Amino acid sequence: MYDLIIIGGGPAGLTAAVYAARKKMNTLLLTKEFGGQLMWTKEIENYMGYQFISGPELMGKFEEQVKRFAVAIQYEEVNGLIVNQDGTFLVKTEETEYQSKTVILATGKRPRGLDIPGEKEFTGRGVSYCATCDGPFFDNKAVAVIGGGNSAVQAALELSKIAHTVYLVVRNDHYIADPIILEKMKVATNIIEKIGYESEGIYGNEVVEKITIREITTGELQDLAIDGVFVEIGLEPNSEYVEDIVRMNKRKELMVDCRSRTNIPGVYAAGDITDGPDKQIVIAAGDGAKAALMAYDYLLHKE
Repeated sequence: MYDLIIIGGGPAGLTAAVYAARKKMNTLLLTKEFGGQLMWTKEIENYMGYQFISGPELMGKFEEQVKRFAVAIQYEEVNGLIVNQDGTFLVKTEETEYQSKTVILATGKRPRGLDIPGEKEFTGRGVSYCATCDGPFFDNKAVAVIGGGNSAVQAALELSKIAHTVYLVVRNDHYIADPIILEKMKVATNIIEKIGYESEGIYGNEVVEKITIREITTGELQDLAIDGVFVEIGLEPNSEYVEDIVRMNKRKELMVDCRSRTNIPGVYAAGDITDGPDKQIVIAAGDGAKAALMAYDYLLHKE
Protein backbone atom coordinates (compact mmCIF):
# COMPACT_ATOMS: atom_id res chain seq x y z
CA MET A 1 0.00 0.00 0.00
CA TYR A 2 1.59 3.24 -1.18
CA ASP A 3 0.92 6.61 0.41
CA LEU A 4 0.68 8.15 -3.06
CA ILE A 5 0.55 6.98 -6.65
CA ILE A 6 1.32 9.61 -9.29
CA ILE A 7 0.07 8.82 -12.79
CA GLY A 8 2.01 10.70 -15.47
CA GLY A 9 5.64 11.55 -16.21
CA GLY A 10 5.44 15.12 -17.50
CA PRO A 11 6.23 18.36 -15.62
CA ALA A 12 3.24 17.98 -13.27
CA GLY A 13 3.88 14.35 -12.36
CA LEU A 14 7.64 14.71 -11.94
CA THR A 15 7.34 17.83 -9.77
CA ALA A 16 4.72 16.06 -7.64
CA ALA A 17 7.15 13.17 -7.19
CA VAL A 18 9.90 15.45 -5.87
CA TYR A 19 7.58 17.19 -3.40
CA ALA A 20 6.10 13.89 -2.22
CA ALA A 21 9.56 12.43 -1.70
CA ARG A 22 10.63 15.45 0.33
CA LYS A 23 7.64 14.79 2.59
CA LYS A 24 8.84 11.19 3.01
CA MET A 25 5.70 9.77 1.40
CA ASN A 26 5.95 6.23 0.09
CA THR A 27 5.41 7.13 -3.58
CA LEU A 28 5.02 5.26 -6.85
CA LEU A 29 5.24 7.04 -10.21
CA LEU A 30 3.48 5.29 -13.10
CA THR A 31 4.19 6.51 -16.63
CA LYS A 32 4.60 5.16 -20.14
CA GLU A 33 7.61 7.44 -20.60
CA PHE A 34 9.22 10.53 -19.17
CA GLY A 35 8.66 13.98 -20.60
CA GLY A 36 5.14 14.13 -21.99
CA GLN A 37 4.47 16.85 -24.55
CA LEU A 38 7.79 18.56 -23.82
CA MET A 39 9.66 15.83 -25.65
CA TRP A 40 8.18 17.31 -28.86
CA THR A 41 9.07 20.91 -27.98
CA LYS A 42 12.22 22.34 -29.51
CA GLU A 43 12.34 25.84 -28.03
CA ILE A 44 11.29 26.99 -24.55
CA GLU A 45 11.83 30.64 -23.69
CA ASN A 46 9.39 31.17 -20.82
CA TYR A 47 10.41 28.68 -18.12
CA MET A 48 11.96 30.58 -15.24
CA GLY A 49 15.67 30.00 -14.68
CA TYR A 50 16.39 29.26 -18.34
CA GLN A 51 16.54 31.99 -20.95
CA PHE A 52 16.44 29.25 -23.57
CA ILE A 53 16.22 25.46 -23.30
CA SER A 54 14.79 22.64 -25.39
CA GLY A 55 11.97 20.43 -24.13
CA PRO A 56 14.04 17.21 -23.96
CA GLU A 57 16.81 19.08 -22.11
CA LEU A 58 14.40 20.45 -19.52
CA MET A 59 12.74 17.08 -19.01
CA GLY A 60 16.16 15.49 -18.63
CA LYS A 61 16.80 17.84 -15.72
CA PHE A 62 13.39 17.02 -14.21
CA GLU A 63 14.09 13.29 -14.50
CA GLU A 64 17.57 13.65 -13.00
CA GLN A 65 16.13 15.46 -9.99
CA VAL A 66 13.38 12.88 -9.43
CA LYS A 67 15.91 10.04 -9.47
CA ARG A 68 17.80 11.65 -6.59
CA PHE A 69 14.91 10.69 -4.32
CA ALA A 70 13.43 7.39 -3.16
CA VAL A 71 10.56 7.34 -5.64
CA ALA A 72 9.55 3.98 -7.13
CA ILE A 73 9.06 4.23 -10.90
CA GLN A 74 7.21 1.79 -13.15
CA TYR A 75 6.96 2.32 -16.90
CA GLU A 76 3.39 1.15 -17.36
CA GLU A 77 0.23 2.60 -18.87
CA VAL A 78 -2.67 3.03 -16.44
CA ASN A 79 -6.06 1.89 -17.74
CA GLY A 80 -8.26 2.02 -14.66
CA LEU A 81 -8.86 3.48 -11.20
CA ILE A 82 -11.11 1.89 -8.59
CA VAL A 83 -12.19 3.46 -5.30
CA ASN A 84 -12.06 0.82 -2.57
CA GLN A 85 -14.72 0.65 0.16
CA ASP A 86 -12.23 1.87 2.77
CA GLY A 87 -11.43 5.01 0.73
CA THR A 88 -8.13 3.73 -0.65
CA PHE A 89 -7.52 3.16 -4.34
CA LEU A 90 -6.71 0.40 -6.78
CA VAL A 91 -4.72 1.60 -9.81
CA LYS A 92 -4.79 -0.86 -12.71
CA THR A 93 -2.24 -1.11 -15.50
CA GLU A 94 -1.90 -3.55 -18.36
CA GLU A 95 0.67 -5.49 -16.32
CA THR A 96 -0.53 -5.39 -12.72
CA GLU A 97 -2.49 -3.58 -9.97
CA TYR A 98 -1.29 -1.21 -7.26
CA GLN A 99 -2.88 -0.01 -4.01
CA SER A 100 -2.60 3.53 -2.69
CA LYS A 101 -4.05 5.86 -0.06
CA THR A 102 -4.01 8.87 -2.42
CA VAL A 103 -3.64 9.42 -6.17
CA ILE A 104 -2.48 12.32 -8.38
CA LEU A 105 -3.72 12.26 -11.98
CA ALA A 106 -1.19 14.04 -14.21
CA THR A 107 -1.46 12.32 -17.58
CA GLY A 108 -1.65 15.54 -19.62
CA LYS A 109 -2.95 15.75 -23.17
CA ARG A 110 -2.28 14.30 -26.61
CA PRO A 111 -2.52 15.82 -30.12
CA ARG A 112 -6.02 16.18 -31.55
CA GLY A 113 -6.57 14.64 -34.98
CA LEU A 114 -8.14 16.20 -38.08
CA ASP A 115 -10.61 13.34 -38.59
CA ILE A 116 -10.40 13.57 -42.39
CA PRO A 117 -9.84 10.93 -45.11
CA GLY A 118 -6.24 9.76 -45.33
CA GLU A 119 -5.12 10.96 -41.90
CA LYS A 120 -4.99 7.57 -40.19
CA GLU A 121 -3.83 5.74 -43.32
CA PHE A 122 -0.81 8.02 -43.77
CA THR A 123 0.17 8.48 -40.13
CA GLY A 124 3.87 7.63 -40.06
CA ARG A 125 3.99 7.85 -43.86
CA GLY A 126 3.87 11.61 -44.17
CA VAL A 127 1.34 12.57 -41.50
CA SER A 128 2.96 13.64 -38.23
CA TYR A 129 2.01 15.32 -34.97
CA CYS A 130 5.53 16.34 -34.00
CA ALA A 131 7.63 18.73 -36.08
CA THR A 132 10.59 18.37 -33.74
CA CYS A 133 10.55 14.56 -34.05
CA ASP A 134 9.85 14.15 -37.76
CA GLY A 135 10.86 17.45 -39.35
CA PRO A 136 14.36 16.27 -40.39
CA PHE A 137 12.78 13.64 -42.69
CA PHE A 138 11.46 16.45 -44.91
CA ASP A 139 14.71 18.16 -45.80
CA ASN A 140 14.22 20.31 -48.91
CA LYS A 141 10.65 19.04 -49.38
CA ALA A 142 7.21 20.67 -49.28
CA VAL A 143 5.06 20.29 -46.17
CA ALA A 144 1.81 21.62 -44.74
CA VAL A 145 1.18 22.62 -41.13
CA ILE A 146 -2.45 22.62 -40.01
CA GLY A 147 -3.45 25.04 -37.24
CA GLY A 148 -3.37 28.66 -36.18
CA GLY A 149 -2.16 28.58 -32.58
CA ASN A 150 1.26 28.78 -30.96
CA SER A 151 2.19 25.17 -31.67
CA ALA A 152 1.25 25.44 -35.36
CA VAL A 153 3.16 28.67 -35.99
CA GLN A 154 6.14 27.38 -34.03
CA ALA A 155 6.09 24.15 -36.07
CA ALA A 156 5.93 26.15 -39.32
CA LEU A 157 8.91 28.23 -38.20
CA GLU A 158 10.90 25.14 -37.28
CA LEU A 159 10.07 23.42 -40.56
CA SER A 160 10.89 26.54 -42.61
CA LYS A 161 14.55 25.91 -41.78
CA ILE A 162 14.33 22.36 -43.16
CA ALA A 163 11.71 22.19 -45.92
CA HIS A 164 11.84 24.32 -49.08
CA THR A 165 8.13 25.24 -48.78
CA VAL A 166 5.80 25.31 -45.78
CA TYR A 167 2.07 25.85 -46.24
CA LEU A 168 0.41 27.08 -43.04
CA VAL A 169 -3.29 26.20 -43.23
CA VAL A 170 -5.38 28.22 -40.76
CA ARG A 171 -9.05 27.37 -40.39
CA ASN A 172 -10.12 30.70 -38.87
CA ASP A 173 -9.74 34.09 -40.51
CA HIS A 174 -7.09 35.01 -37.93
CA TYR A 175 -4.32 33.47 -35.83
CA ILE A 176 -4.67 32.65 -32.14
CA ALA A 177 -0.89 32.50 -31.66
CA ASP A 178 1.02 34.94 -29.48
CA PRO A 179 2.26 38.13 -31.21
CA ILE A 180 5.92 37.38 -30.42
CA ILE A 181 5.75 34.08 -32.35
CA LEU A 182 3.92 35.69 -35.26
CA GLU A 183 6.63 38.34 -35.47
CA LYS A 184 9.27 35.64 -35.83
CA MET A 185 7.24 34.00 -38.59
CA LYS A 186 7.32 37.17 -40.68
CA VAL A 187 11.07 36.70 -41.15
CA ALA A 188 10.63 33.33 -42.91
CA THR A 189 10.30 33.73 -46.69
CA ASN A 190 9.21 30.17 -47.49
CA ILE A 191 6.05 30.03 -45.34
CA ILE A 192 2.91 30.37 -47.48
CA GLU A 193 -0.12 31.33 -45.39
CA LYS A 194 -3.48 29.82 -46.30
CA ILE A 195 -5.84 31.65 -43.94
CA GLY A 196 -9.52 30.76 -43.91
CA TYR A 197 -9.08 27.21 -45.22
CA GLU A 198 -9.97 23.83 -43.74
CA SER A 199 -8.48 20.45 -44.58
CA GLU A 200 -10.62 18.07 -46.64
CA GLY A 201 -8.41 15.03 -47.24
CA ILE A 202 -4.87 13.67 -47.49
CA TYR A 203 -3.94 11.59 -50.53
CA GLY A 204 -1.07 9.61 -52.02
CA ASN A 205 0.07 6.12 -52.90
CA GLU A 206 2.66 4.70 -50.50
CA VAL A 207 3.29 8.09 -48.88
CA VAL A 208 1.60 11.50 -48.74
CA GLU A 209 1.53 13.32 -52.08
CA LYS A 210 -1.08 16.04 -51.61
CA ILE A 211 -3.61 17.58 -49.28
CA THR A 212 -6.94 19.03 -50.41
CA ILE A 213 -8.06 22.19 -48.64
CA ARG A 214 -11.30 24.15 -48.95
CA GLU A 215 -11.71 27.91 -48.73
CA ILE A 216 -14.43 28.37 -46.14
CA THR A 217 -16.05 31.49 -47.59
CA THR A 218 -16.28 30.29 -51.22
CA GLY A 219 -16.18 26.51 -50.85
CA GLU A 220 -13.47 26.34 -53.51
CA LEU A 221 -11.21 23.27 -53.29
CA GLN A 222 -7.46 23.47 -53.78
CA ASP A 223 -4.80 20.75 -53.95
CA LEU A 224 -1.39 21.37 -52.42
CA ALA A 225 1.42 19.12 -53.64
CA ILE A 226 3.30 18.18 -50.48
CA ASP A 227 5.38 15.42 -48.94
CA GLY A 228 4.24 15.78 -45.35
CA VAL A 229 1.41 17.07 -43.15
CA PHE A 230 2.00 18.26 -39.59
CA VAL A 231 -1.20 18.40 -37.53
CA GLU A 232 -1.12 21.12 -34.86
CA ILE A 233 -4.77 21.83 -34.00
CA GLY A 234 -4.64 21.46 -30.26
CA LEU A 235 -4.74 18.73 -27.68
CA GLU A 236 -7.24 16.48 -25.92
CA PRO A 237 -6.93 15.12 -22.35
CA ASN A 238 -5.67 11.64 -21.56
CA SER A 239 -8.55 11.10 -19.17
CA GLU A 240 -10.40 8.06 -20.52
CA TYR A 241 -9.20 5.78 -17.73
CA VAL A 242 -11.16 7.81 -15.12
CA GLU A 243 -14.08 8.86 -17.34
CA ASP A 244 -16.78 7.24 -15.22
CA ILE A 245 -15.22 8.16 -11.89
CA VAL A 246 -13.83 11.70 -11.81
CA ARG A 247 -15.97 14.73 -12.66
CA MET A 248 -15.05 16.31 -16.02
CA ASN A 249 -16.05 19.31 -18.09
CA LYS A 250 -17.34 19.06 -21.67
CA ARG A 251 -13.74 18.97 -22.97
CA LYS A 252 -13.04 15.87 -20.83
CA GLU A 253 -10.69 17.87 -18.58
CA LEU A 254 -10.73 16.94 -14.89
CA MET A 255 -12.45 19.52 -12.72
CA VAL A 256 -10.42 20.59 -9.69
CA ASP A 257 -10.67 23.24 -6.99
CA CYS A 258 -7.94 25.64 -5.87
CA ARG A 259 -6.38 22.83 -3.80
CA SER A 260 -6.11 20.45 -6.79
CA ARG A 261 -8.91 18.27 -5.37
CA THR A 262 -11.24 16.34 -7.65
CA ASN A 263 -14.73 15.26 -6.60
CA ILE A 264 -13.24 12.13 -5.00
CA PRO A 265 -11.55 12.59 -1.59
CA GLY A 266 -7.92 11.56 -1.89
CA VAL A 267 -7.76 11.98 -5.67
CA TYR A 268 -5.96 15.05 -7.00
CA ALA A 269 -5.21 16.25 -10.53
CA ALA A 270 -2.45 18.45 -11.91
CA GLY A 271 -1.27 19.94 -15.18
CA ASP A 272 -2.86 19.96 -18.61
CA ILE A 273 -5.40 17.25 -17.75
CA THR A 274 -7.23 19.69 -15.47
CA ASP A 275 -9.74 22.42 -16.31
CA GLY A 276 -7.22 25.16 -15.48
CA PRO A 277 -7.42 28.07 -17.95
CA ASP A 278 -3.83 28.01 -19.24
CA LYS A 279 -1.62 25.13 -20.29
CA GLN A 280 1.95 26.11 -19.53
CA ILE A 281 4.98 24.20 -18.27
CA VAL A 282 5.43 26.39 -15.22
CA ILE A 283 1.73 26.06 -14.33
CA ALA A 284 1.85 22.27 -14.68
CA ALA A 285 4.91 22.09 -12.44
CA GLY A 286 3.23 24.34 -9.87
CA ASP A 287 0.10 22.20 -10.03
CA GLY A 288 2.19 19.10 -9.36
CA ALA A 289 3.83 20.65 -6.31
CA LYS A 290 0.48 21.79 -4.93
CA ALA A 291 -1.20 18.43 -5.53
CA ALA A 292 1.55 16.57 -3.68
CA LEU A 293 1.36 18.93 -0.72
CA MET A 294 -2.42 18.59 -0.61
CA ALA A 295 -2.18 14.78 -0.72
CA TYR A 296 0.28 14.91 2.19
CA ASP A 297 -2.06 17.21 4.13
CA TYR A 298 -5.00 14.87 3.40
CA LEU A 299 -3.15 11.85 4.84
CA LEU A 300 -1.90 13.83 7.80
CA HIS A 301 -5.39 14.83 8.89
CA LYS A 302 -7.01 11.51 7.98
CA GLU A 303 -4.55 9.45 9.99
